Amino acid sequence: MADKSKWVEGKVVALKQWTEQLFSVQVDATLAPFQAGQFGKLALEINDEMVGRPYSFVNAPDERPLEFYFITVEAGPLSNQLVALKPGDPLWLAPKASGFLVLAEIPPGENLWLLSTGTAIGPFLAICKTEDPWKRFSKIVFVHAVRTLAELTYQDQIKRIQEQHGDQFIYIPFVSREDTDFAIKGRVPETIRDGRLEARAGITLSAEKSQVMICGNPEMVSDTTTALIERGLKKNKRKDPGNISVENYW
Repeated sequence: MADKSKWVEGKVVALKQWTEQLFSVQVDATLAPFQAGQFGKLALEINDEMVGRPYSFVNAPDERPLEFYFITVEAGPLSNQLVALKPGDPLWLAPKASGFLVLAEIPPGENLWLLSTGTAIGPFLAICKTEDPWKRFSKIVFVHAVRTLAELTYQDQIKRIQEQHGDQFIYIPFVSREDTDFAIKGRVPETIRDGRLEARAGITLSAEKSQVMICGNPEMVSDTTTALIERGLKKNKRKDPGNISVENYW
């Protein structure tokens, strides 16, 4: 029998399938307070062991139910079990959230750039559903880079944020493997180097005015960080504040 003493038992509220591999799960559970941008840990009992993996909160701290966005991984021990859950099923969570991709760690700036790939849109949705970024920054550029059009998920929430904040919110979708009449085709670091990202946003990336939060696959995070450093921005550290704050979503 697996030891569940270090976990909080939650109940599945709903499971949504976006594409063949992309899913969201909503959970009713009582956790310690957390900050938008942090991640939790979900777990199931599999073969008498508690198998847990980190997933970012899509919901803002004051929103319920809790929500997590994930992709199924071939031979992944947990993700392929999560997709079989039904409302009312138990799902276990770590009692406390983790992670430092939060606004409290971000220095002052005029504009905030949120650059994500795939399921890493989650923490940025959580941040944008709080009041803090709208008080601190004049413009918020929200980039979501995916392979196919169907992977541009959470359009209802993005539309709601747009309606609430108008021109203060700039949503820029990227679709790399399909042609569209509205999304940028290509990779985020390439569009930083060739100027397409700034042209689409209508504002400039600069060390003087910009704060950039990056969350996504390791290659995107690394390449985008390099492209920004080439532009004169630097990594943000507690003892040496800068412009670039990252989380590898892997």
